[in-house]
Formats: sequence, C-alpha cells, structure tokens
Amino acid sequence: MSKIGKKEIIVPKDVTVTIDTGAITVSGKKGKVSVHRLNGILVSNNNGVILVERPEHSHNKKINAFWGTQQSILAGAVKGVQVGYEKKLELEGVGYKAIMEGRTLVLSLGLSHTIRVESPDGIDIVVVKNSMTISGADKALVGQVAANIRAFKKPEPYKGKGIRYAGEIIRRKSGKKMAGSA
Repeated sequence: MSKIGKKEIIVPKDVTVTIDTGAITVSGKKGKVSVHRLNGILVSNNNGVILVERPEHSHNKKINAFWGTQQSILAGAVKGVQVGYEKKLELEGVGYKAIMEGRTLVLSLGLSHTIRVESPDGIDIVVVKNSMTISGADKALVGQVAANIRAFKKPEPYKGKGIRYAGEIIRRKSGKKMAGSA
C-alpha cells in the first residue's frame, strides 16, 4: 500500500489545476506544467485539494506501482508553478567561460569552437562569472537542461576542470608523479 499515494495535494489559491482525460495542466505565477495522466489512476480536484486514487481492490500491479508516482509528479508540478526549481552549475578551468546572448548560452570550454545552447521555453538561464543558474517550473526539464550542459565537459578527476553542479565533490586522483614515487 502506497503511503505517498494517499497524501493529499493542497493547491494554493494562485495555482489552477485542470484535469483532462489525457493530461493534467497546472498553471501558476512561475509558469505552466502539463503532467501525463497515467491509465487506471483516478485524479480528482475537490475545492483546492487534489486526491490521487486507485480503483477499489485493484490487483493490477502496474496501477498499484504508479499510484504514488502520479501523486509525487503532481505534487512536484504544483510546487514548481508556485515556487519553481533551479540547478546551479559551476565552470572550473583556465579560459572556460559562459555568456548569454539573448536566449542562447554560449560556452567556451577550451575546444576549437564555441558551443551554443538554445534555452527551451519555460527555462531561464542566468550566468554570473563562472556560475550558471538554470531555473523553471518543470523539475524534469530543469534537471535535463542542466545535465545536457554538464555533458559538454564533465569534470575530470586530475585537475577538476569542467562543468560541475554547485556543491558537487569530485574525487581527485593523484597524478603519475605521486603514484610512481610510492
């Protein structure tokens, strides 16, 4: 029995929830998020309280497994349109820099060319010195954009150069000189 699926989602006054057959749309001051409605899961909005339920005496393992998942995704969407989500990335390395040109992020990462990343709708990227803040209402989209940017130059273990998440700890390896002298 899912403990997460039983939780009620309280919808703030400035957030509107529209429940359709195929999708649930949540909109608020930070944006609009559309959540796919999983088959067999019952979703109802009762005076600002969203209830996610499964059919009585359901013996379908798939429905039972997705019950808590649907509730968690909906709760994240309500939080996202009200407060928003953000990921911070840091650039480490000599000559590594990032600048914004309109909605395009331009990265110089020691390669022979610059990398241009177009910001998707609903995502804001702010660059300050050697750090980037990616923010938006959709948690999955914010995380995916941050992961895509990080994938251009992952931090390497010898000098730590590359793009890393803020607060990420990179395990450093000793170089050849340290390993050979032991």
